Amino acid sequence: AARRPLLRGMVPPLQSALRSGSLLLLLGTVATSAFAPSSLPMQRVAGRATRAIGGCSSLLAFAPALHRKPQLPLASTRPALVARPRLCLQMSGGAVASEKTVYVRKWLEKEVQDALVRAFGDDVKDASPMVTAATKPEFGDYQCNAAMPLAKTLKTKPRDVATKLCDELKTTIGDTFEEPEIAGPGFLNLRFKEDYICDRIAAMAKDDERLGIPKATAPTRVVVDFSSPNIAKEMHVGHLRSTIIGDTLCRLEEFLGHDVLRLNHVGDWGTQFGMLITYLKEQGFGPETGLGDLAISDLVDFYKKAKKRFDDDSDFQDASRKEVVALQGGDELSLKAWGLLCEASRVEFQKIYDMLDIQLEERGESFYNPFLGDVITGLKDKGLYEQSEGAGVVYVEGYTNKEGDRMPLLVQKSDGGFMYSTTDLAAIRHRMVEEEADRVLYVTDAGQGNHFDQVFKVAESAGWVPSGKRLEHVPFGLVQGEDGKKFATRSGETVKLKDLLDESIRIASDDMRERMEADGKDFDKEMEDTARIVGLAAVKYADLSMNRESNYRFSYKKMLALTGNTAPYMLYAYARVNGIYRKLGDQVDASGAEILLEEPAERALARHLLMLPEVLCEVEHSLYPHKLCEYLFELSQRFNQFYESCPVSQAGSPELLNSRASLCAVTARAIGLSLGILGIPTVNRL
Repeated sequence: AARRPLLRGMVPPLQSALRSGSLLLLLGTVATSAFAPSSLPMQRVAGRATRAIGGCSSLLAFAPALHRKPQLPLASTRPALVARPRLCLQMSGGAVASEKTVYVRKWLEKEVQDALVRAFGDDVKDASPMVTAATKPEFGDYQCNAAMPLAKTLKTKPRDVATKLCDELKTTIGDTFEEPEIAGPGFLNLRFKEDYICDRIAAMAKDDERLGIPKATAPTRVVVDFSSPNIAKEMHVGHLRSTIIGDTLCRLEEFLGHDVLRLNHVGDWGTQFGMLITYLKEQGFGPETGLGDLAISDLVDFYKKAKKRFDDDSDFQDASRKEVVALQGGDELSLKAWGLLCEASRVEFQKIYDMLDIQLEERGESFYNPFLGDVITGLKDKGLYEQSEGAGVVYVEGYTNKEGDRMPLLVQKSDGGFMYSTTDLAAIRHRMVEEEADRVLYVTDAGQGNHFDQVFKVAESAGWVPSGKRLEHVPFGLVQGEDGKKFATRSGETVKLKDLLDESIRIASDDMRERMEADGKDFDKEMEDTARIVGLAAVKYADLSMNRESNYRFSYKKMLALTGNTAPYMLYAYARVNGIYRKLGDQVDASGAEILLEEPAERALARHLLMLPEVLCEVEHSLYPHKLCEYLFELSQRFNQFYESCPVSQAGSPELLNSRASLCAVTARAIGLSLGILGIPTVNRL
């Protein structure tokens, strides 16, 4: 850099970065790009190096200098640079970690694959490494079951395959794992070295913010479509799961360093607005009076009255249909009335989002109206659009009726009007092209699975989903009453979401007040705020702790219980662990402690703490938040076992005191971090 004019300005920051260690491992990849053959296009050289340092756009400014042939002797530098690349991960504080120091399973899978190729040749290069977390402590920390299926392919005994694999692995994983053990007919058991565990826990203890979990060095653009209530209708229990699950997935992607766009695809367009605007005008809305004294705060009641007028009066129906035409034609008064309905709904929606601490950017169906005609044109250009009984349809491969005839996806009515599917296709085009999304998640109920499957396939056939980009439906089951039937009020009405949340807060407050008074303590403002947190957390956690594809029975009693896998239990666990560490005060130096694992319970807790990054990685991949809840519940149990068998304040030496205090601190932070991803704030006292 110092020898090249275009790079001289980079010398001071590079020197500073090297001193801090933040670019040590990344520079190798940058150098590989810099030493690229002169025939490689400059854009690809710049692109490689840009990705290597996590999207640093300033690199493009000196890309021409990187494109020149190097003046260093390649013979001495090339071998180190072209060795199998390791994923470099940017950690908080600027430090860099290799994959094996955080996402061990990913690294181990690659090592197993490489070892299989070395042992048996390229014929097995596509074989699954079959690495899983050990099912029992006596099996170690990881198991590798690759030998069993490979034995058939190689026509040899599984144990012979395992022996050769074991010999190859010894040379590459020895700094992390003890020597692999062959169990049974050919299973490999892998156990962490104690030094490795201790070093990892010590590193987690030094990173208050992220526990050593890195952000992505090549962040992706993730669009999450969730919540999506309808204008002029109040949010009800049916919106609970989409809102909570969607928010958790956003928080996870954001924590991992990805660029997340949270979209609220509200139902703010359609024929129902003709009915609503007509009724609004009947109630006195006009160009001069505006809303006047009309109150539409009770949106549910307003919608019901409008619907009744529509069902009972044919003249009202005709007026409503004309109003739809006026609205779609851009009539000023109709648009103003529509805007007032939307704004009134937003006020009600925001009350729920504020309660649940949900951040969203509204982009309703109306946003995509200007693009609907282009969708039809695009489908025609690709030869996908067909006529069926006057309507526009697309036939999707794999969809047939009982008679075996093709089933169409309707995209345009016979009168020229558009469908929900057309809007969804326009949204996909916009998100892929304008938003440059790498991954789009649609968090809706499982009943919309076929719809999204068809829409996704049509979008892909139309060429609107670039290679490598993903559209994913994140389906969830129903919220049921305790009797397993539809969750409704006594009168059979759908339960309003705000009423549901208020009731949970009330029950949590009453329970906490009763316990405080029994102990002779005041139910003060702090406890009132805590009860609110507990009440809302109970609803969130009860939903997230269930497999999202399952229906679940809503029970205040179960979700507010202080025992079991519930939010109150996890909040209590955090308060307890954090309290232990806090009471030690100046007696300990947890962040700089040497970790000592003298008891089995200490090792079990430490090992479980190491699994947090992999659990987060698994949830990001599978989109099942309940796996994080399972991790949390097991973590609290591991800590209880540790605390019962390993005295902290009465540890036998200052070194052991600091070590156990460090385990307490890391446990508290792991619980707090995980609850934060679930959208649940912690409390210091419960």
